[in-house]
Amino acid sequence: MADPRDEDFLDDIEAMEQAEAEAAEADPTPEQIIASLEAERDEFKDRFMRALADAENSRKRADKDRREAQAYGGTRIARDLIPVYDNLNRALNAAKEATDQASVALTEGVELTLKELMTVFDRHGVTRVTPQVGDRFDPKLHEAMFEAPLPGTKAGDIIQVSAEGFMLHDRLLRPAQVGVSSMPG
Repeated sequence: MADPRDEDFLDDIEAMEQAEAEAAEADPTPEQIIASLEAERDEFKDRFMRALADAENSRKRADKDRREAQAYGGTRIARDLIPVYDNLNRALNAAKEATDQASVALTEGVELTLKELMTVFDRHGVTRVTPQVGDRFDPKLHEAMFEAPLPGTKAGDIIQVSAEGFMLHDRLLRPAQVGVSSMPG
């Protein structure tokens, strides 16, 4: 009869051999390690490139927002100053009708104030939209306050300018207010 200890010993040897074989199968080969590292490198490179693109897009967006804020940030104050321009023009026109010495001084003061306001407007990119009688109506720049048939004009011609319009760079702050001919052509 065989010694039972020998069977246990043989079983232990077989178990160790099987464990070594399994360990050898579980240990990746150098080629497998390289392939795994290359895949990981490619994934990190892709992530890096995407993050770099996102950062560049964010920088461009922030730069665009900064430029727009710089160019158009004064829109509200410019709109608020347009009635001041209108009132100064009205005062100037009313003062020009009078001929006494006080009116002459008032006219000069209002002209200087209006000139200074226009200098400020120019400095900040605010320009006037000044249509003339006879020009064509442009809905992008003009607001039709009324239509009237006027002999000697064509439909769509400006027949009266009620108020000048204003633009801030390329944006319309206020359209010029005009009367338009409705004469059939």
